[in-house]
Amino acid sequence: MSIGIFKQALRSIQQESRINWEFKPRTPQRVHRWFKWLSPGLLVKRWLLLSAGGVLLTSLGVAIWVKLTPIAWFIQLVGKILEEAATIVPSYVSGPIALLSGLFLIFWGQTRSLGAITEVLKPDGDEQLIDVLLAHRRLNRGPKIVVIGGGTGLSTLLRGLKEFSANITAIVTVADDGGSSGRLRREIGVLPPGDIRNCLAALADEEKLLTELFQYRFSAGDGLVGHSFGNLFLTAMSEITGDLEQAIAASSQVLAVRGCVLPATLSDVRLWAELADGRIIQGESSITEAGGQIIKIGCIPANPPGLPAAIKAIQEADYIIIGPGSLYTSVIPNLLVPEIKEAIASRLVPRIYVCNIMTQPGETQGYSVSDHILAIDHACGQPLFNAVLVHKKPPSPQSLVRYAQENSNPVFLDREAVGQLGRRIVLANVMDEDQETGYVRHNSRRLAKVLLRWYSRTHS
Repeated sequence: MSIGIFKQALRSIQQESRINWEFKPRTPQRVHRWFKWLSPGLLVKRWLLLSAGGVLLTSLGVAIWVKLTPIAWFIQLVGKILEEAATIVPSYVSGPIALLSGLFLIFWGQTRSLGAITEVLKPDGDEQLIDVLLAHRRLNRGPKIVVIGGGTGLSTLLRGLKEFSANITAIVTVADDGGSSGRLRREIGVLPPGDIRNCLAALADEEKLLTELFQYRFSAGDGLVGHSFGNLFLTAMSEITGDLEQAIAASSQVLAVRGCVLPATLSDVRLWAELADGRIIQGESSITEAGGQIIKIGCIPANPPGLPAAIKAIQEADYIIIGPGSLYTSVIPNLLVPEIKEAIASRLVPRIYVCNIMTQPGETQGYSVSDHILAIDHACGQPLFNAVLVHKKPPSPQSLVRYAQENSNPVFLDREAVGQLGRRIVLANVMDEDQETGYVRHNSRRLAKVLLRWYSRTHS
């Protein structure tokens, strides 16, 4: 509600500014905007020229059809008028006047036409149509990126990547069995939609009301408390369309998603973990709560079939990113699908793993960077990436104390061990720290910029 009031106030200020400045010159800004239409790659100029050619061909066709008689009369009449005008006004004056008048009419007509189109497509006037077209072309020329993971880490990364490319495919785990997703999975039998919902929201336009609605979580009502609207929406769409893949596609259209979100598999996957003390724990949420050291991870069924669209996306990718996210419950579950890991291993494109900033109690306590890498290698039976991104700067002492109380510490970079594993280390400051709560997270934009910079250097 407060965001809506803020937007209304901002629009009121903008309207007052327009009134106060309506008599002041705005020519430089308009000229700058007009020249943007000359930018290469917009696919606008070629169609305008094509239309002009069509007008000439149409005129020629009419002239041929009527045997040129009306056209000849018209040309003779125009010639006489121009001849008389030339005797009164010299040609070196009348010529430029006619030329400038024609150019003015063309320019005025095109400007008003584009203005009318902009008014329909962008009624709020927050962003010029030319800026939308330029951004659209730039994003669609971005690399084909496949991001594999789950949880909040994946959605955080996607929120940054969508500013640099529209060719993004997020492959998401469907092993979640806790919270709202777990309830829907147990009560209705659908695949858990929570991680997918977060990714759809991250790739959508954050300013849209529909995105806020998709993330809305009910706080009252019998059976509704704790459920998010997006989870219920995806569940309903799954029932209507027949499977989760179609439901995601329909939801992506509603949310104007940049890119694509796909489940790793459509099988009802259930995780299991073997702990160092011999216990076998089943269920994604139960594994973390067990509080033991994980020595082996697997799923039931043992070899779930991969989603064909996800396999195709990996095969066509220019760049593959694994993580960030909970190692055993968000990242590795996707790699337990044989077709997924085989498709990744077969690619020679840049492949990088984004390591977590902090260890996670119940999963990776005491883990170093090389421990994270070894866990993925052991689960997959082969190396899947050739570089690892590690955060460089440690959190503040206040955050360290706060995390230490939960048995969590910064992931230690053991350079020598990582080098022996044949991985290149990419060091960068990509952390955001909440000064009030002490929580640390990856910064979406900085993380995306570092990853794309490394891709550009590797790819070139």
